[in-house]
Amino acid sequence: MRQARSLDRLAFSLMFLCCASWGLQQVLAKLALVEVPPVTQAAIRSIGGTIIIGGWSWWRDRSVFKRDGTFWPGLAAGVLFAVEFLTLFVGLQWTSASHAALFLYTAPFFVALGAAFVLPHERLRAGQWLGLALSFIGVAIALGVSTREGMSPVIGDLLTLTAGAFWGTLTLTVKATRLNSVPAAKVLLYQLAVSAVLLTLATFVMGESLPRTLSFVPAASLLYQTVWVAGVTYLIWYWLLRQYHAGEMSAFTFVTPLMGVLAGHFLLGDALDAGLVLAVVLVLGGIILVNRPRPV
Repeated sequence: MRQARSLDRLAFSLMFLCCASWGLQQVLAKLALVEVPPVTQAAIRSIGGTIIIGGWSWWRDRSVFKRDGTFWPGLAAGVLFAVEFLTLFVGLQWTSASHAALFLYTAPFFVALGAAFVLPHERLRAGQWLGLALSFIGVAIALGVSTREGMSPVIGDLLTLTAGAFWGTLTLTVKATRLNSVPAAKVLLYQLAVSAVLLTLATFVMGESLPRTLSFVPAASLLYQTVWVAGVTYLIWYWLLRQYHAGEMSAFTFVTPLMGVLAGHFLLGDALDAGLVLAVVLVLGGIILVNRPRPV
């Protein structure tokens, strides 16, 4: 088995590229809402990602498709993934891309909180409880910022916060079941394939459909989300996981919500007032405390 190594210049560059790409995703999804309904966007993303990741796995490692007793936890992971993106994309209709990026990436908060109850070997330390408290205060402040703008932004914030909660629940499901021992590509394929089916069904239930013609920006957004984010960056991420220390990589992902907030501000003109800045600082600071390595 290849021994993981510390991050080098190539890893830093690729990690920054992935984090910036993920942070930009909410902004481009928001731009595409002008022509492409939210659940339709999520469905297209999952369908395209399934084709890309499935094709790559078939080419590189066909053992991913063998039966190994993970069907039911894989199905559960796919359902959680589908609900996560359903609430995220619907929530984007009501709130800003900056707020969506912040609330979606509260997922580590929910992972740490849930682990204290469902993963006995991962009990929280005092510093981690402090981190949870800081993140909670940051979320409350961000919600308070939205209440000044009316109920619609609050509904959007709550939906995207729910998406973060489902993402956290998905992570706990992977850690607490047999999915924790299978290749990461198989776990991702379960999520994409199951959500592709469920989200496509949801588009029919909600009466959504693709427009007959797409202008440049919505079309580019769909290509970006499907090919680049759900395909290429996920493959880069899993390649990095095989080469480098996972702990160092996970710490780097805290850049993502910051990039999302900045992208929303500079590309969409989202307000960047003192309340939101304070919320971002508290949430990110809290998540960093929660994910600090245990002392040896």
